[in-house]
Amino acid sequence: MKTNEELQKDVQDAIKWEPLLNAAEIGVTAKNGVITLTGVVDSYAKKIEAEKAAKSVSGVKAIAETIEINFGTWYKKNDTELANDVLDTFKWSWKVPGNQIKVKVENGWVTLEGEVNWNFQSEAAKISIENLTGVKGVENNIIIKPDHVDPIEQKDIENAIERNWSMGNHQINVLVVGNSVTLTGRINSLFQKDEAERIVWKTPGVNAIDNQLVIGYDD
Repeated sequence: MKTNEELQKDVQDAIKWEPLLNAAEIGVTAKNGVITLTGVVDSYAKKIEAEKAAKSVSGVKAIAETIEINFGTWYKKNDTELANDVLDTFKWSWKVPGNQIKVKVENGWVTLEGEVNWNFQSEAAKISIENLTGVKGVENNIIIKPDHVDPIEQKDIENAIERNWSMGNHQINVLVVGNSVTLTGRINSLFQKDEAERIVWKTPGVNAIDNQLVIGYDD
């Protein structure tokens, strides 16, 4: 089991390894597997990248993130201009069905609503605007409404998880009820928890996931 100091250093090193980030901008504390990230950055993309770096470290069970975004005095766009930037960005991505997504911007916070057939379309909409200057946060309320009518095969999901390199030898239990999938078991990191969920979302017909995977760590 890693000590608080060891886990803190591992997360700090992971943040330093990311070219987008200046480690001096971000403070890291660790206590019983919970990582707290603090500091001020000049873009939402940096905030997300810091979270991803922390999630990739084995032994991190949860992240408390209070990183602030300060664009500086040079930034002049209002919410209407930012909303138009978001809509224009959607037009450039074939993954994003822009005509099915509604956008609301308030004080730099972007809320996405609507219905799409696949989770990757919802994720693509969110990811496509993370690098836009002016975005302070994204609330993704897009609903997944599959057009796939065949039953979801539990074994197919289990096989997909098992053959993924990042899952290692962990035992992940899959339960399918209708269009909903529940995951239980024990893994080593938040990265693995998120990765298992991403694998399941690729299954045709899935519209909800209850990710109950528990994060533990063994040396």
